[in-house]
Amino acid sequence: MRKDPVWKHMVLWTSLYVLWVFIFQSRTLAVSRTLTVQFCYLAFIASAYYFIIYFSVPRFLYKRNYAVFVLLLLGAITAAALLRVPLAMYLNKHVFMPGKPQPGFQQLFTTSLLNIFVWVVSLIAVTLIVEKVRFQKFMEVLEKEKTKNELDFLKAQFNPHFLFNSINSIYGHIEKGNMQARKMLLTFSDMLRYQLYECNVESIAIEKEIDYIKNYVALQKTRKEENLLVNVCIGSEVKGFPIAPMLFIAFIENAFKYVSNDDQKENKVEISLHVKDECLTFESINTKDVISHNAPIRHRGIGINNVKRRLELLYPEKHQLSIRDNNEIYHVSLKLQLQ
Repeated sequence: MRKDPVWKHMVLWTSLYVLWVFIFQSRTLAVSRTLTVQFCYLAFIASAYYFIIYFSVPRFLYKRNYAVFVLLLLGAITAAALLRVPLAMYLNKHVFMPGKPQPGFQQLFTTSLLNIFVWVVSLIAVTLIVEKVRFQKFMEVLEKEKTKNELDFLKAQFNPHFLFNSINSIYGHIEKGNMQARKMLLTFSDMLRYQLYECNVESIAIEKEIDYIKNYVALQKTRKEENLLVNVCIGSEVKGFPIAPMLFIAFIENAFKYVSNDDQKENKVEISLHVKDECLTFESINTKDVISHNAPIRHRGIGINNVKRRLELLYPEKHQLSIRDNNEIYHVSLKLQLQ
């Protein structure tokens, strides 16, 4: 369920409050009493509404567990009505109707239950309709993006069979004693095969994405200076779930491309992947060379922008990307909600 800005919620409840005051204002009741009564209703209606929208709907309604959802809906409304009764009895006895015959528990509960039920169900229905319209628009955008990406891929596509045959030919011409070169070529072949044949899907096993990252890092370590320290830390718990392919590689490529090369200090690239509380955390850190203010800004490119756009489309409201760039390090932190 999409979370709107706080000000939108404030406008919604303030508008409803004013509307209720005008609708239910009676000449037999003081304005102060109407304001108080409607505010109390508003508080209990809002509590039940938010419980249903942000807890019950995503966990049960969207997962088609309708029986549990209905039970929680009725339970939340009943609990709100029960909690309002003692407050209403106190206000009637000490503020609005002191010394007069008081309405009983059953009457107050029935009235509260009916009012809260009507408003909560109505608000939830409107919210679900609005969310459905939003989702349809989002799917239209996603479909357009997908079509565009497929067309771009077709335009840039080359003959993979020719490419792999060429790689095999080069491999055969490398001297058997040069095992490092042969290993590098095989690693490159595996990476290329992953990009061409396995990434044309919406999601892929995280284990395959990790293998691709490890292969890329292995290649980079062979071509970088010996004074570069590379640390890859992948938790043992990072397994058994799907993920959109090629989400992290742009940040890793950036780290190796712009890592510092200074004999007077430590040059390092650190990459980590961990899962905690259904949240996947990716981090990439690299040291930087100090550059002048007139030098072009680094760490910007189409790859990073594409990843940001993919995150917006594939993980809406379920990702948090932060980039910290200072004179010494470039730090990328990406968190993805897996559920």
